[in-house]
Amino acid sequence: MVCCPDYGAMVSHSSAPGFVVAVDSGLIAPARQCPSPNCDARPDGATLDLIVIHGISLPPGEFGNGCVASFFCNQLDPAGHPYFAEIAALKVSAHLLIERDGGVIQFVPFLQRAWHAGVSQWQGRERCNDFSVGIELEGTDELAYSAAQYATLNAVLKALRTAYPSLANAAVVGHSDIAPGRKTDPGSAFDWGALRPVEGH
Repeated sequence: MVCCPDYGAMVSHSSAPGFVVAVDSGLIAPARQCPSPNCDARPDGATLDLIVIHGISLPPGEFGNGCVASFFCNQLDPAGHPYFAEIAALKVSAHLLIERDGGVIQFVPFLQRAWHAGVSQWQGRERCNDFSVGIELEGTDELAYSAAQYATLNAVLKALRTAYPSLANAAVVGHSDIAPGRKTDPGSAFDWGALRPVEGH
């Protein structure tokens, strides 16, 4: 099943490249760009100071077919799979998707608000979309994420912390942490110990 065959050249990474964020545009390189309409402006005065890790696969447990990109770009065919009929009308996105091979797709510039968190709160603050970066990992709650994904995630986190001082010491949390009882991702399979500590700490 190929949901979105033309969203960008397929690129695999055997090891994570260095990433650089253009502060003014909110774009990260190298990444494939697949702009999602599911975003808007952050509130005036919002400080970018939270990073949220998600897990996703479409259909559940299937990888490498472009369906997540189709979903985030409102191009998912509801007839393509029984599960798609339930979710195709939803308007959601994330800033980034890290694929199983470590490749990165960017859907929303970091300066804009991606619609990834839903009803959420962190340390007494609600509407986490307002002040967070949403990073999706292609995977499931129970299946181990790949070494390439952790390498890329660490490289992306380093680039974000370098570009935006407000993220230098920001919490990195799971979707389940900001929406407990409603969301479970990135799940028990995610190895929080694989994240590199903030440099200098």
